[in-house]
Amino acid sequence: MEYLKIFFMNTALLITVAYLANLIYKHTISHAPETVKKASWVVLSIFAGWITILFGYRLHENAIFDLRFVPLIISTLAFPQPFILIIIGVGIGLTRLIFGMNEAAVAGVLNLSILGFVCAGLSYWVRRTTVTIVGKGLLIILVVNLMNAVNIIVFGVIPDRVYITEIMPITLPAGIVLSMLFSLIIRDFQLDLQRTGQVVRANKLLSAQAEELHKNKIVLEERAKQLMLASQFKSEFLANMSHELRTPLNSIINLSQIIEENDQQLTPEEITEYGSIIHRSGGDLLALINDILDLSKVEAGKLDVVNEELNVSEIPELLALQFTVVARKKGLEFNINLSEDVPAVIHSDPQRVQQILRNLLSNAFKFTLNGFVSLNVRMIERSEGQALKRWVVFDVQDSGIGIAADKHTVIFEAFQQADSSISRKYGGTGLGLSISNDLAKLLGGYITLSSKEEQGSLFSLYLPL
Repeated sequence: MEYLKIFFMNTALLITVAYLANLIYKHTISHAPETVKKASWVVLSIFAGWITILFGYRLHENAIFDLRFVPLIISTLAFPQPFILIIIGVGIGLTRLIFGMNEAAVAGVLNLSILGFVCAGLSYWVRRTTVTIVGKGLLIILVVNLMNAVNIIVFGVIPDRVYITEIMPITLPAGIVLSMLFSLIIRDFQLDLQRTGQVVRANKLLSAQAEELHKNKIVLEERAKQLMLASQFKSEFLANMSHELRTPLNSIINLSQIIEENDQQLTPEEITEYGSIIHRSGGDLLALINDILDLSKVEAGKLDVVNEELNVSEIPELLALQFTVVARKKGLEFNINLSEDVPAVIHSDPQRVQQILRNLLSNAFKFTLNGFVSLNVRMIERSEGQALKRWVVFDVQDSGIGIAADKHTVIFEAFQQADSSISRKYGGTGLGLSISNDLAKLLGGYITLSSKEEQGSLFSLYLPL
């Protein structure tokens, strides 16, 4: 009966150690790195083995009977890694030497070391088998208890007949039953730990989802503001558009009606003047319609770009013919400069390049009351990663009203201008820069802006070579 008392005491001690370890784990190392957790488990297992030896049954001065192998059984299920199990087996065995250096102590070291290697072998089976956790536990408990008995018979200091007939019939069944009992208790701790972990993970997930919902709410609110602003800008655009459409149409309708009703009374000079106004109004109307069509094609992804040879030297000449008269009428200085290092021919879409530059120059003349407007064509080289990329740059600079820094991005968006009152003061729909920006991207380039209020603007069109 003494064996059973000591074995029950060992089980109680192991349960106490497991309970305290569970508390420590929850409040200290539950969030530690995996290596720290494994090291802590090894230390705990060796300590549990040592404490069972401390309160083991001393058959005589040297032989001690206890459940020191139980922490090794639990470790095989908890951390089925051969190296860890060998360390635990050898470590528990070495603690036996604390209680005296003798033949029984050496046998104890040898016994636990062998059990460590046996459990290391079982760990391969544990990781690969599809057997349930209960089945794994039963097999490991039986194998370890039987191997412990065999080792005592082979290496122990107690006579084989005495051990087999008097001790093993009590210690082997008791060891198996108490190992199962302790394993069930540890399993309950493990399930409780898993439930706690699931709750913690669920709380983290809910917090992350709540944070994500909050971010999405902010994004949706921002999007709603953008949609509201877009609606406002489109309303302003439609108001400007109706004005822009009505002005040339009224001129065409009224002047053509005057010519029709007073054909005989009008002088040739008046008819010529009226015809010129009608022609100019028709041109303005056509340009406006073309802008709207270009914008719709770009947004629909159906605007075709034709890459062909573009004579760079011809562009300044064509633009000079178109804008020199405008500059003269407004009393502005108009300069065009072409750098010598610019290649004579590049591959791009001539029509779209000229359209972009016309839009930029039109805006420059529109918003410049005095001073100058210039067009400079130059070459630059830029490193992009390991490659050196060459660009042709068209700089359109003016000394006009300039653009506030916070409006530099807005003016490139469709239906928007730096100031809605600009359209009333200077005319226009605000589509030119948006179309030009989209066309530049289709050509593989981009447009940059440098401007300050009342200090003029510099728009630069970059086209790749």
